[in-house]
Amino acid sequence: MEAKTFFQKVAIMRQAQKKYFNTRSPKALRESKALEAEIDREIDRVNRIIGTPEPPKQGNLFND
Repeated sequence: MEAKTFFQKVAIMRQAQKKYFNTRSPKALRESKALEAEIDREIDRVNRIIGTPEPPKQGNLFND
């Protein structure tokens, strides 16, 4: 999936999630979950190609 397509799909997914939380309808939930699964599959596919990224290192707020 191209980066632009991925971005657009994530935006659509977020709209679907917001719709579900506003309406709590079963149809909105199914649509949201289907989009989430599609995004998760794409993330897994890219991680298999480029490797799983390491989580960012979090610094200490109180010590330098």
